[in-house]
Amino acid sequence: MKLLIDSADVDAIRHILEFYPIDGVTTNPTILKKAGRPPFAALKEIKALIGGAQLHVQAVSRDAAGMVEEGRSIAASLGENTFVKIPSVPEGFKAMRILAGEGINVTATAVYTPMQAYLAGMCGARYAAPYVNRIDNMGYDGVQAAKDIHDIFEKNRMGCQVLAASFKNSRQVLELCKYGIGAATAGPDIIEGFVKDPAIASAVEAFIRDFEDLAGPGQTMASL
Repeated sequence: MKLLIDSADVDAIRHILEFYPIDGVTTNPTILKKAGRPPFAALKEIKALIGGAQLHVQAVSRDAAGMVEEGRSIAASLGENTFVKIPSVPEGFKAMRILAGEGINVTATAVYTPMQAYLAGMCGARYAAPYVNRIDNMGYDGVQAAKDIHDIFEKNRMGCQVLAASFKNSRQVLELCKYGIGAATAGPDIIEGFVKDPAIASAVEAFIRDFEDLAGPGQTMASL
């Protein structure tokens, strides 16, 4: 499973990249609004940070013609390994077919049902992004929906993968990691939560104290 950062906060992205293996960054209009910068200024800085990793950027037009125009602009401005996020609605499916036909990478977004994802895959999308926690909030099982979409893609031999999004905790990500879905994107706080536990910190500190009791304060294996 690929792991991406769901953020447009350049400082937060830089911090995560320093410590964790990351396959790319996803953004959406709400995330860009939180960053509070001109969209392409933020996106180009992110692209420079992540190099050849994936960058997912959403079109905001209401009709297919506008989405296609935006998709072409996004791909041309941000270059290789950029994915244009298109909403999984009728106008979006039309746009997906056109953009995919031109060789532009498409990520189907705003996915709440397996059939949306199926249609997106049939339209040439490379990824479909189910909103796990938002599906939960509707009274359904978001993790199971992502698994069902994965199974649909596998059983129908489609060239589309799940890019699960909208997580409230690391447990949801773990369940999908165990299932072997294509990718998941999570906020920096969720990613850091993968290993943030008092028991882990306590165990590491105990080992350090025991070594210093043996070899002396401040000593390490490199200083002996």
